[in-house]
Amino acid sequence: MTATDLTPRPGAAPVGRMLLAQTALETRMLLRNGEQLLLTVVIPTVLLVLFSAVDVVAVDGPGKRVDFLAPGLLALAVMSTAFTGQAIATGFERRYGVLKRLGATPLPRWALLAAKTGCVLVTELLQVLLLSGIALALGWSPHGNPLAVLLLLVLGTAAFSGLGLLMAGTLRAEATLAGANLVFVLLLLAGGVVVPLSKFPDAVRPALELLPISALSDGLRSVLQLGAGVPWSDLGVLAVWSVLGLAAAARFFRWE
Repeated sequence: MTATDLTPRPGAAPVGRMLLAQTALETRMLLRNGEQLLLTVVIPTVLLVLFSAVDVVAVDGPGKRVDFLAPGLLALAVMSTAFTGQAIATGFERRYGVLKRLGATPLPRWALLAAKTGCVLVTELLQVLLLSGIALALGWSPHGNPLAVLLLLVLGTAAFSGLGLLMAGTLRAEATLAGANLVFVLLLLAGGVVVPLSKFPDAVRPALELLPISALSDGLRSVLQLGAGVPWSDLGVLAVWSVLGLAAAARFFRWE
């Protein structure tokens, strides 16, 4: 009796290879989605060019208008990808049973969430390169420590990812769609992205400064516009949001 040849050997691929494949798939799906591109690329780019060229809102600090606007639009790009886009996409994947089916594959659930995080990081890298290139063409003169900027972007991504997954994993897809877009607009207007927080009444300004988008935009502006050192207070706010958001998402996220 001859032995059966099972080459190639059946079984699941190594977790690392599955993680890379899922990350690449998630990234391709995002970049092919027109609505996601509008949210993550077109809107931040249009706002950067428009408000740099037109004196619609008064800006704070030294330098050109783009020196104030570029850090805020980088913060908006992080929020649009890590929170709004991820919440909407994950919410509808949950509704259509995609998450449930992926959870039944050899790909561990933690690896699926890690792949989504990898997709967010790749997209943010492309956003930073694009927005920075446009801002430099408009006369942007960034200052400060690149490591402080990187730390702010990482903590901002963690904070918004936790909040996005929490929303996607607890609300219905339609409610997530409406809520994520509403939060995006509100934080765009009241988070110090294009309108300085100094323009808001003193009574509400302390509360606005505790928002994650305010901490991220203010921290990036402190470093890139003013050349300050590590903005520990803004990093502290983002760290608190990161811990609370990720812990709540891990506790309450439902896969179906």
